[in-house]
Amino acid sequence: MSFDYRRPGAIALVALVSLATSTPSVAQATADRVLRVYNNNIENLVTNNADGTCTRISGPDHLTSILVDDDGNTGTAGVAAPDLLIVQQVRGTGQAAAYADQLSAKFGYPAGTYRAIVAWDDPEPWGSTHRCSQQDLGDLKKKQTNGIVYNTRTLDLAAGDVSKYWSAGWLKPNTLYDGGRNCTLYKPPSIDDGAAYAHKWKRTSAIAARFTIRETGTTVFAATMHLPEQNGGNACGGAGNTGIDGSGINIGADATSLLNASDIRVVGIDANRRDIAPTTLGGFGMTGYGSKPTMGSRKIDYLFVKGTVRPSAIDHTVSGTKSNHRALYGFIEY
Repeated sequence: MSFDYRRPGAIALVALVSLATSTPSVAQATADRVLRVYNNNIENLVTNNADGTCTRISGPDHLTSILVDDDGNTGTAGVAAPDLLIVQQVRGTGQAAAYADQLSAKFGYPAGTYRAIVAWDDPEPWGSTHRCSQQDLGDLKKKQTNGIVYNTRTLDLAAGDVSKYWSAGWLKPNTLYDGGRNCTLYKPPSIDDGAAYAHKWKRTSAIAARFTIRETGTTVFAATMHLPEQNGGNACGGAGNTGIDGSGINIGADATSLLNASDIRVVGIDANRRDIAPTTLGGFGMTGYGSKPTMGSRKIDYLFVKGTVRPSAIDHTVSGTKSNHRALYGFIEY
């Protein structure tokens, strides 16, 4: 059947059809609203090799190794700018800010588009070689803190919406565990033996923040944690307790207030503990994503989310991460 463009109303009908086919529906627009979140212990951008040597990794190379497209592939034209990077083991504000600016440059944005908050601006060094045969590279890992890098194009952060810091828990060496009863907060005076380790506890100080998505006003809670090595054998979430569901995970009181006031919730953790269940933070409405090993043959890194997370072809675990730890990611619809 032919269409007569000379008929009354035909031009209006054509315009209506054109508008309908070229303008996304409300459902399509909603589906395209995605918060791209990553979690990784970047190990101060120094990796340990099997032969005892270490390799320094540049920020741009590390970012290329963790950022993925919708199919879970790195290094493709489909890799979109992330919104949140939850990181552990940065040296302080200096390294975090440089890393954030490298991320801005990667996507052609002005310096300062990505910003970073950290638990400690300039933590004191601790330890010795960090298992690096080259002392200069080992020295790069002596200062450790936790941070969150965020995209100011998509997220706002109010000054009062940051909670830092709360302490992890631990069992001091040569102390009876007794079902967590002898666990204590990992802060002075309950520190590792020896003056060289006096400031080691700072690497486990957690930080959280509540952001607002500019486009919709949706609130987003994000937290980063790095639990002590001792948490692997003895789950300690604080004084006299084993943490949430026996995991060693603890969320501070101020951070919990921010969490409860947020629509989307994201927690990234290097827990130094194997196989924590994805239901562990279910009491906060959160689910764990990614089940593959994250450090060698062990799964010790976790990403918990409250929100609609898109399925992942790679189990939300980025195998080629240029760090001792594999990155985790979640694309959250809002």
